[in-house]
Amino acid sequence: MMPPAPAPVAAPEESVVSGTLSLDYNTHFISYGFDVWGSGENFGGSSTFNPSLDLSWQLTDAFSVNAGTWWDVNDNVTSAIGGDLQEVDVWFGMTYDTGLVSISGTYQAWIYGSDTEHVFDLGLGFDTMLSPSLTIHHRFDEGASGGNTGTVIVLGIEQGFELGPVSFGIPVNVGYFVEDDFHPTSTDEGFGFGSIGLTASVPLPVAEKFGSWDVHAGLTYYLTDSGVIGNAKDDDFLTGNIGIGCSF
Repeated sequence: MMPPAPAPVAAPEESVVSGTLSLDYNTHFISYGFDVWGSGENFGGSSTFNPSLDLSWQLTDAFSVNAGTWWDVNDNVTSAIGGDLQEVDVWFGMTYDTGLVSISGTYQAWIYGSDTEHVFDLGLGFDTMLSPSLTIHHRFDEGASGGNTGTVIVLGIEQGFELGPVSFGIPVNVGYFVEDDFHPTSTDEGFGFGSIGLTASVPLPVAEKFGSWDVHAGLTYYLTDSGVIGNAKDDDFLTGNIGIGCSF
């Protein structure tokens, strides 16, 4: 999976810090094919507000580190954290980018249900046609998930294009579950889910000193396996999201 260790690269005179902020409304909370709030039907009935922040430090021309957080805010159930805050995820990762291939490793702690789920993701991304990617998602502590530890392999591609000021993307992902019982109601291993989406992003006329702002939205159709995923209601459904974002 990992290539031979690259030759050392001299650090730039000063580290470059960048980041992204996103404030999103989602019709579903989907975690590796699993409809967490069990809304099932198209566009769901258990919508969530999900703010996120990611910061990246470019330490050399090829090597960077990042850290961030994602929150799940809704009133679907009584929160173990407080108020309507259901989950807080935090992560720390490192990326080595050769130009054609980027290799990343990310540790994540997902805090919810009075417990913490621990995850490590190993990712490969390719800067070529259709932007293919491979993610090996390993849960080494199940926390309050109700499932077991295990590994999911996700293959992805995405086609991007622009029409005037609007940037579009068509992401496609397929998830394969190495072990059974990964999700709380699953019994099988193998193909777990496939998804295809359509995303759109429009830049906002905000002064550069305040970052690059956009309005974005998307639709994603999921097809899941009843044995591997075990969703409470439908095995296939359409999800939607809308939000604003800032890159700085």
